[in-house]
Amino acid sequence: MAVTAPPREPSPDAAHTAPGSRGVMSGAVRHSAARAVALALVATASTAAALLLPAVLGHTLDLLLARRGGDASRWVLLCAGLVCVPVVLDACDELLTATTAARTTAWLRHRALRDVLAAGPRATARIPQGDLVTRLVGNAAHAGTVPGSLAGTVAAVAGPLGGIAALALIDPWLAAVFLAGAPVLALLLRSFTRASADSLTGYQRLQGELAGRLVEALGGARTIAAAGTAGRERARVLAPLAALARHGHRMWKVQGRATSQAATLVPLLQIAVLAVAGLELSRGRLSVGDLLAASRYAVLAAGIGTLVGHLNALVHGRTAVRRLAEVHALTPTPYGTRRLPPGEGTLRLRGVRVARGERQLLHDVDLTVPGGTTVALVGRSGTGKSVLAAVAGRLADPDAGEVTLDGVDLRELTHEELRREVGYAFERPALLGGTIGGTVAFGAFTPAPGALTAAARAACADDFVRRLPDGYDTPLAAAPLSGGETQRLGLARAFAHAGRLLILDDATSSLDSVTEHKVTRSLMNDVTAPTRLIVAHRPSTAARADHVAWLDGGRIRAVGPHEELWHLPQYRAVFEG
Repeated sequence: MAVTAPPREPSPDAAHTAPGSRGVMSGAVRHSAARAVALALVATASTAAALLLPAVLGHTLDLLLARRGGDASRWVLLCAGLVCVPVVLDACDELLTATTAARTTAWLRHRALRDVLAAGPRATARIPQGDLVTRLVGNAAHAGTVPGSLAGTVAAVAGPLGGIAALALIDPWLAAVFLAGAPVLALLLRSFTRASADSLTGYQRLQGELAGRLVEALGGARTIAAAGTAGRERARVLAPLAALARHGHRMWKVQGRATSQAATLVPLLQIAVLAVAGLELSRGRLSVGDLLAASRYAVLAAGIGTLVGHLNALVHGRTAVRRLAEVHALTPTPYGTRRLPPGEGTLRLRGVRVARGERQLLHDVDLTVPGGTTVALVGRSGTGKSVLAAVAGRLADPDAGEVTLDGVDLRELTHEELRREVGYAFERPALLGGTIGGTVAFGAFTPAPGALTAAARAACADDFVRRLPDGYDTPLAAAPLSGGETQRLGLARAFAHAGRLLILDDATSSLDSVTEHKVTRSLMNDVTAPTRLIVAHRPSTAARADHVAWLDGGRIRAVGPHEELWHLPQYRAVFEG
């Protein structure tokens, strides 16, 4: 068998498991490893200079108090150097942090977009469009800070540890006094991390839900306006806002509480260290310079409280990585290795069943579209016409049964072969490609210029395109198009790319009757794809087809010429409703 078995769909909680998140996070860290290492080295060097400065200052002060000015001058210069070095290193740190985050974010977005495109239309069946946008934009930006945050955390830990070690070198009692409060700080940081992670998970989930509802509302803006339900729709879109605010307030409350607790504990530890240092000075065990150095090292050791900010950034990044891991967990569409034999494009569906949850959309559908013929697919709204059209060209896979083109199961074809031989036109085509000509040429391959203009003529688009300021080179942004003109460009794109099978899913609904008649006539005579499956809503379209497949309740009720089926009252009712 040429096709590989599709991987098992992950459970809803599968994407939240640690391995998936670790995979995305480790990939991001590996991608930015060189910059992250450089960032860690720069930050560590800056920390080293900051750790060295108090000792040098203390020694310089002792020399000055001892009136050894000649020796002190060199140490003063060294102090000046140690003050300037961190300034330069901090500037480098800022630059590296920004560029590392930008490069990592770009890598994560490319990877997530690749996963979405590999999954195909099934991606939005698992994750709503608006939520996908939130993950690829906002969550990727937060996740992109992870390598820089990790490197910054290393330096943030090195500073306090170095400060404590320096206190121990000056006097072990100083370090012991400071370490007495370390367990309390550790518990504070642990509590902050756990509480912050819980709040962020809920906050980002609700952000995605809100974005999903907003995209749905924007897509149906005209319907909402016509129905006069703007207020009700606004309430529906904003329904998660209250819960979002609760999570946001909780995040700020957690961070504020952790910061205030650290701000209370840390000065107490510094005062305790200074008190012991003063006592040791009075006993003659420490010099004035040692006291100065101890005061500075106590500040550095107390820098462990600043870990709250670094941990907050890491928690943000890790939570965002989990949501990107859900995108990475989307099952990619598997393809085979076969190519099609010579043929006219005979399409066969055998025992095709499609379900969405508990609802059966297609029930054991058997349909043959002979090569070189046109079959119109008709039925009432909701009977599964678009689902069948998607299965016929493998935009979706059936839950049971098979779909073949010239005797080859579509799942056995390579991706390139499938998209070269099957072309699609939709009710609302996406205009991609930058220019009018680019959107017609957009596809698995670029047709010759003559083929593009021929396809545009067949779709009745060539005339209005040539009236644009720059013709086919007119940027899409500079060419406001009506619904009918947009559909004609979508038809032209499909006509130019379809090899053996052309599927039109309600792709002429916005055309007037005269234009629709011209397009249908060109479809029968001028389009190179020999086999055509057309989702039709007008009796005129069905009448021009060789045969009509009547879909009713997810089943094929009858197949035959439109003239014969028209005698059936229930068939006529399809077009009346």
